[in-house]
Amino acid sequence: MSAPPENVDPASTETDNADGTVLQTLIRGLHLLEAVAERNGTATPKSLARQLGLKQSTCYHLLRTLKSEGYVVRLPGGEFDIGPRGSALGKNISTRTGPAPDIAAILTRLHNKTRETAYVCGWFHGTILRQQIITGLHSLTVKNLDVGYVGNMHARASCQAILAYLPESQVRTMFSGTPLTKITANTIGTFDELATELATIRRRGYALDIEAFEDDICCVAAPFFDPAGVPAGSFTVSVPVSRFPQTRNTLAAEVREAGALATNLLKTGRLTLPSAPLTGESRPA
Repeated sequence: MSAPPENVDPASTETDNADGTVLQTLIRGLHLLEAVAERNGTATPKSLARQLGLKQSTCYHLLRTLKSEGYVVRLPGGEFDIGPRGSALGKNISTRTGPAPDIAAILTRLHNKTRETAYVCGWFHGTILRQQIITGLHSLTVKNLDVGYVGNMHARASCQAILAYLPESQVRTMFSGTPLTKITANTIGTFDELATELATIRRRGYALDIEAFEDDICCVAAPFFDPAGVPAGSFTVSVPVSRFPQTRNTLAAEVREAGALATNLLKTGRLTLPSAPLTGESRPA
């Protein structure tokens, strides 16, 4: 492809890929909007330009455009934050991708029973999306604990609980031959290790993340299934490693109960509480 004309910022040029022409300006604008959202009202043009590798002039142009359309607002101190149209977009996406009311009720039950940070993920358009979070009563700081987070599926119990029950060909397509980032010393680093862990999860009935996604944090997760037996999502509880040894069995039973409730709900259309708690390490119903 020839170089862009003189005095034209490369950020505004077009490129081609297998799907056709791609507008680089739009891509940079979307990345900028994401960066503004991440900074919670502290984003400045200089910091955004440095973070995204943009010229400051390009960053100013993009911010002015987003501001003119209401996607960002400029605060009195000169920082930028998400504007009304950006907020509306986020709410619309959250509404479309959030859990059904009865699934949310099961999540609330899980939180109330464990008193820990609990969340639900869904298998959504070929990826695993965190849909809702209820923060625990105890102090817990986990990076990337945001609704909509889809990254590092190989390292998270919430994702492994779903991956374990997907067709092996799908999982192989997603991960085989691709780098698996080592986030901590305990993170799975190869596809063979991941395949072995998924087999263990199928035997055990729930997934464990013991400081694999973040140091000092452990997670327990169990899947739930649609009427065809396809994994539809998972419930997860996160706790500090200091509380994990004494709570592991209880948390495993609670996430498995939540998964069983959701599975029965999707199969029958009715939300029915169990007559007895789940115990042991058998596969969820």
